[in-house]
Amino acid sequence: MSNIRLAATPATCFWGYLDATEPPVLSVAPGETITIEAITHHSGDAPDLLMDDGIKAIWDGIAPETRTPGVHIMTGPIEVQGAKPGDTLRVELLSMTPRMPYGSNLAANWGLFHKQFSKERITIYELVDPDPAGGFPAAARPMFGFDFTALELYDIPGVISEAEPAKREPFRRAVQVPVRPHLGVMGVAPQGGRVSSIPPGVFGGNVDNWRFGPGATVHYPVFHEGAGFYVGDPHFAQGDGEICGTAIEASLNVTLRLSLANDLPVAAPLLRTDTHWFTHGFSGGSEEGVDGLGVAMAMAAEQMLKLMVDRGGFTMDEAYSLASVAIDLGITQVVDGTVGCHAGIAHSILDR
Repeated sequence: MSNIRLAATPATCFWGYLDATEPPVLSVAPGETITIEAITHHSGDAPDLLMDDGIKAIWDGIAPETRTPGVHIMTGPIEVQGAKPGDTLRVELLSMTPRMPYGSNLAANWGLFHKQFSKERITIYELVDPDPAGGFPAAARPMFGFDFTALELYDIPGVISEAEPAKREPFRRAVQVPVRPHLGVMGVAPQGGRVSSIPPGVFGGNVDNWRFGPGATVHYPVFHEGAGFYVGDPHFAQGDGEICGTAIEASLNVTLRLSLANDLPVAAPLLRTDTHWFTHGFSGGSEEGVDGLGVAMAMAAEQMLKLMVDRGGFTMDEAYSLASVAIDLGITQVVDGTVGCHAGIAHSILDR
């Protein structure tokens, strides 16, 4: 099958929400390979470095009053022909390339320690020795930072934050961080009506797991005809927790394959990397704050126990014992309205 390209334009993007009634911009047969342009909503943090003409067209072409109630720019939806409620959508992430060699990190008002810092601050990163062929180098480095003062709070999607050159303070140490390109937002149309793009859920969305990168395969439960697949919130790198509120937010070109995997029923996003399987759990709501970790961890662990029984062939007693000695529970993020956790188990234990 040929590789289809889906450019990000005002006609192929929607901003700030997830909605099953959003009409598809592309229809593909299962097994098709697609290269999709994924645009960061933080392009305005340093528009001289993070915006090109195509991104500017999205800023100009999508009305600010429609960028609600969330913040992310999604490319899609994509209809997967034949997908129906109860199916499992399989997404194979084949490759990712940077649209440009820069990204932004915002220490935001929704970050874990905003009250202690009492301000918001933008730090711009660049890729170290970018690949002339368009691939990813091994590392990125912080270039400069500046306090965000364009608004009282960074709470309007698409804000432009052009700091005067003199206010761009060079990062004091020449440090490098590993590049781990991935999609912060990816998934299927959620149940019910329109929802914010910020909290993740069983439909996927803003899961913010840095393992959703090249070589990974993610499985989602389908709730609507055609699945309604979308991508957004591309990142160069992120740590587990995402504690200041954001990753290195940077636009990517993503090549992936969509198919159906109905031999693997799932109730929430299920990730397979080259070494592990990961289940995911989410807290009940933003009012729980970090206290929702227990809820999210329990959900991730319960999903893993079920996977071990259904796929691994273990009894529940056997799975429960193995879970305590071989499963690693981790924090995915603590800043997206609902807390996210993941549980990982090695292929060598689960796969038969």
